[in-house]
Amino acid sequence: MTAVHRSQILTLVAEAVEDGSRQSKACKVVGVDERTLQRWQLPPTLEDGRKGPKTVPSNKLSASERAKIVAIAASPEFYNKSPHQIVPALADQGKFIGSESTFYRVLKTEGQLSHRGRAKVSQMARPRSYEVSAPLQLLSWDITYLLSQVRGQYYYLYLFLDVFSRKAVGFEVHESESMEHSSQLINQICSSEGIKRNQISVHADNGGPMKGATMLATMQKLGIMPSFSRPSVSNDNPFSESLFKTLKYCPLYPSKPFASLEAAREWVVTFIQWYNFEHLHSAISFTTPASRHDGSDAEILEKRKTVYNKAQKQNPSRWSGSTRNWDKVNTVKLNCLKEKEISVTRVNSRTAS
Repeated sequence: MTAVHRSQILTLVAEAVEDGSRQSKACKVVGVDERTLQRWQLPPTLEDGRKGPKTVPSNKLSASERAKIVAIAASPEFYNKSPHQIVPALADQGKFIGSESTFYRVLKTEGQLSHRGRAKVSQMARPRSYEVSAPLQLLSWDITYLLSQVRGQYYYLYLFLDVFSRKAVGFEVHESESMEHSSQLINQICSSEGIKRNQISVHADNGGPMKGATMLATMQKLGIMPSFSRPSVSNDNPFSESLFKTLKYCPLYPSKPFASLEAAREWVVTFIQWYNFEHLHSAISFTTPASRHDGSDAEILEKRKTVYNKAQKQNPSRWSGSTRNWDKVNTVKLNCLKEKEISVTRVNSRTAS
């Protein structure tokens, strides 16, 4: 809760008390405990009045015992082992110095609780960040299951979409999951969309068809920069996941499994037609992916602004503020650092230098 909110609550409670209300009743109405209110009413410069315990715990480690734990952890026998291994090894020698939690607590206090052992600390590289401002700069793709009438058997939908426009630029349905299928599809997309070498990047997760040698060789041949999510991090590929949710929860999705591969393919064609040309996508100011892809969304949004401005002039009393924002979304970001992460990165770079 901010200082402004606290000040407002204090003012409201004070006014209620002046009008004859009990402070406890006023606190209950505003949803604040009375003890909390009393603490807020104290002068900000008042020191903490709590004295804390006056006695030393009987089981507190002595200085010599703490020094012994540090010395054992730093000895040649145990310097590369964790307390989980040190304590059992000492027990085998007939010694008990302290529990594992005691070892961890003492080492943390002494600043020695770091990675122990010759192996390097595992590090997970952050995926490359993107900020696109036009179509056909960054594609995202993934594979999802479509149920068949045979239990345990699925059809696999391969789907590529443009991250900037959200348009589905290529799709296929197959009976198997294979990098050969994805390689053929990316070839078709580059041909149909007129994509040149070194023009686009393609983002995907770490599945086999995405990182297979055939797919990577095809992308290298076409001059496409591959991009991958971190392992076990699903939200690194949010655009494809969002499209799949739209696909499986839209009114068009059949209530029963697909009877055949041909039926699945026919339905996907119908869905893509609806999605690209009829679906008003919330992330692109409720325009269709096709209109954003070809640039006609700018005219649509300007017409909406005109309609709203005209309505505001006709009935100004219905508008307490400005009209709805119909500005075009000019850039789309993928895996960009947050402000907090940027500040941490800057601090780490300064420390390293």
